[in-house]
Amino acid sequence: MINNKKVIAHIVNWLKEYIENTDGKISSLVVGVSGGIDSAVTSTLCAMTGIKTILLKLPIKSSDMSLSISHCQFLENTFDNVKSYEVNLTNVFNIFQSSCVDFGFDSEIGFANTKARIRMIMLYQVASSSKGLVVGTGNKVEDFGVGFFTKYGDGGVDISPIADLTKSEVKSIAKELKVSQEIIMADPTDGLWDDNRNDEEQLGLSYDEIENAMIDVNCINRKKYLDIRNNNIHKMNSIPVCIIDEKIKSN
Repeated sequence: MINNKKVIAHIVNWLKEYIENTDGKISSLVVGVSGGIDSAVTSTLCAMTGIKTILLKLPIKSSDMSLSISHCQFLENTFDNVKSYEVNLTNVFNIFQSSCVDFGFDSEIGFANTKARIRMIMLYQVASSSKGLVVGTGNKVEDFGVGFFTKYGDGGVDISPIADLTKSEVKSIAKELKVSQEIIMADPTDGLWDDNRNDEEQLGLSYDEIENAMIDVNCINRKKYLDIRNNNIHKMNSIPVCIIDEKIKSN
C-alpha cells in the first residue's frame, strides 16, 4: 500500500523541478491522452504542476473516444493551464498502409506499431512548436517488466513520471486524483488493433498476475512472465553498438 498523497506531491514536484532546471528552454508538457488509466493519471499530474499542459487526442480508426474526450474536458474545466486538441490521424495512417500493401509490406503487427509511431511523431511536432517535452505514460510493469510498448512509438518520450509505479499503484493514485470510475474500471488496451483486443488478451496474463510474477520467483506465472519479458528485452536494453578497437581502425 503506497501513500498516495506523498507520491503525487513527489511526482508533481519532480516535474516542476525538471522544467525549472531547463532554464527556460522548456515551458510546456505534452501528453497523449488515450482514455486509459495511465494517460489519465499522467495528464492530471502534469496539470497539477501549473505548467502549460497540452493534451492530445490522436484517433486512428478509433470508434470510441468518449473516455479521452471526457477526461480532457474535466482537466480543462479544472485547471487554467490545460488545453486539449484532437487531431485525427486516420488519413495519414491509411495512406501509409496503402503504400505498404502495394509492395507486399503488409505485416499486421507492423501496422499496429505504426499507429503508435505516427502518434509519437505528432506529439513531437507539438512539443517542437511549443517549447515542450513529450511526457511518457508508461508504468513500471509495461516499461520495465514486460516491455509492452512500441519501440519508437509510445516508448519514444522525453520524461517518464509514472514509470516507477506498478499498474496497481497507478490505479491507487487514480482514485486519489478522482479520475473517473469509468476510466479506472475499463479494460486496459493499447488501442492499436482493429478488433479492439485488450492488453490481457495480447499478453496472456493480467497486470495483477504480471506484478505478482515480477516479485515472486516461485509463482505459477513466473515462467510465462519471463517468456514475455525475454521476447521484448530488446526494447528495454540499449541499442547494440559495434565497438571497433583502435587496433582495427589503425593502418
